[in-house]
Amino acid sequence: MIIDAWAQHPTLRHSQDPMFDSLRRWTKTEAPSEELPVSATIAMMDQGGVSMSLISAWQAPGKDLISNDEVAAFVAEAPDRLIGVGSVDISNPMQAVREIRRCITELGFKAIRVLPWLCELPPTDRRFYPVYVACCELGVPFCTQIGHTGPLMSSEVGRPIYLDQVALDFPELKIVGGHIGYPWTEEAIAVATKHENVYIDTSAYTVRRYPVELVEFMRRHGRSKVMFGTNYPMIMPGAALKGLEELGLDETVMAAFLYGNAQKVFSL
Repeated sequence: MIIDAWAQHPTLRHSQDPMFDSLRRWTKTEAPSEELPVSATIAMMDQGGVSMSLISAWQAPGKDLISNDEVAAFVAEAPDRLIGVGSVDISNPMQAVREIRRCITELGFKAIRVLPWLCELPPTDRRFYPVYVACCELGVPFCTQIGHTGPLMSSEVGRPIYLDQVALDFPELKIVGGHIGYPWTEEAIAVATKHENVYIDTSAYTVRRYPVELVEFMRRHGRSKVMFGTNYPMIMPGAALKGLEELGLDETVMAAFLYGNAQKVFSL
């Protein structure tokens, strides 16, 4: 089994947004001109051997790039393969809390994701704190991005060390930092080591681009802390996993990385 901890089934307005132009330069791809059917995402999962993908909504301040209701509709087309992750606009705290409750109790989502760089605020900002309270009350993980940003926006708010204070304030909150925290991967490892409920996912990086420090963490004291992710459709599942055998992970660590840790954290 393989579980992808960070993916999107994109809407056309998400895929065509100008902020992703820099990513398209990296991947040498053009912005699509037609909506992607859910069947295409399932086909890419099949090619990469991915059993389930957690697909996320994208909420920027004042802008739904992928709405929670759209994610729910995508999941409904393939409920045995896709798992919903909600998102909210933290600029309206009470509305955000109500929407988190709806995402979990009505839409059946398994987590909430808010990206600091989209808000241009670090995760220690007071506007995030109602989100953390709601996630704790509902027993779901808070997912976020750590490390530099692909879009041309400030990376500072993605410093993993900010999550240290969040974990101190909310020790029961499960926190998943996506995109490995590069170029501050050692910072991410330190925070995940210190706090029982802080985790790292490898989305947006192929296996052959994992920093040595992360691989050593996975092999040793971090075997329960790192989970596989793609950031599909930026990276296809098959491409993300190419060279996996070169990491030298034993069977127990490999199973935890590919699905076990995600099963535990997201209560799948």
